[in-house]
Amino acid sequence: MASLYDFDRDGLAALLEGEPRFRTDQLWRGLWVEGRALADVTTVPAGLRASLATRFPSTLTPRADVASDHGSTRKWVFELADGATIETVLMVYDDRVTVCVSSQAGCAMGCTFCATGQAGFTRQLTVGEVVEQVLYATRAAAPRRLSNVVFMGMGEPLANYRVTVEVVRRLHDARGLSARHLTVSTVGVVPGIERLAEEGLPITLAVSLHAANDETRDSLVPLNRRYPLARLYEACERWVDATGRRISFEWALIDGVNDTDRARDELVDYASGLRAHVNLIPLNPTPGYLVRGSTPERVRAFRDGLVARGVNATVRNTRGRSIDAACGQLAAVTNAKRSVTIRSRRVAPEGRSPAH
Repeated sequence: MASLYDFDRDGLAALLEGEPRFRTDQLWRGLWVEGRALADVTTVPAGLRASLATRFPSTLTPRADVASDHGSTRKWVFELADGATIETVLMVYDDRVTVCVSSQAGCAMGCTFCATGQAGFTRQLTVGEVVEQVLYATRAAAPRRLSNVVFMGMGEPLANYRVTVEVVRRLHDARGLSARHLTVSTVGVVPGIERLAEEGLPITLAVSLHAANDETRDSLVPLNRRYPLARLYEACERWVDATGRRISFEWALIDGVNDTDRARDELVDYASGLRAHVNLIPLNPTPGYLVRGSTPERVRAFRDGLVARGVNATVRNTRGRSIDAACGQLAAVTNAKRSVTIRSRRVAPEGRSPAH
């Protein structure tokens, strides 16, 4: 099912053929610049809005809306037109408002500790389905302004490359979001990283690394068998050289697996040459990976060890864990026809991190 947000400005003009030319400007401004729902674009006549709504209904139907962190973290489960489900997370901080969007329904990467990877792949999302997540969150955040978009929800963004890049361009050009406030995450799709480096988009690239030796990373991130660490390093070098932007390495700390002194030293060796930032993430629990995350004490010691060796490192604030909205947990609902339990639990906010 097509979305109005699948169309660029010329596409909207073609849809409105026969209408006065200024209708395209009115509709584009209402949808993109002002971020309104179609029904609220009152500069466009009601009859035309009704006709467009019939032809292009919203691609997202909310099936669950859950909140935690005193309401500052909010997750939606959306049903798509074909019954597939995706999840979107809004995070409100003192100095910014961030939405974490899905780029696929499910994920084919199969990372062992990630609930989305455990659930498997359903399909790619369209431009409209991704953009509608952003604008839904934009309206929900009002009167606060949505400032950051991170492609860290369900799916591998660089495995849906054309859509990801088109959404980034639309958010930058039409919505006016700074490229530096747009973050694309990848588990290491090397051709996608190299291609993205040539797009001229000074966005933030976050690579889910999690291990800096091939044996461990093979077990955590199966894609590493296709693009091992040496090849990934070359792609990261190319990104830094082409964009001048620093790489961010994501590292989910797993007790006894990648939180050892050896793992720390391997990470130092790998990250130092790229001058990468390391974003440490206490492992979030998922039903299919019954391994403990590192203790808070070990997380702090691991970070301090990186910093002492000259690596810039921070610990991500674990937001939304109580509602399965934290990193790696976005797959609690995989079939919209199943019942959904809506939970809202007040939990004490944890420490902040600049990651999102």
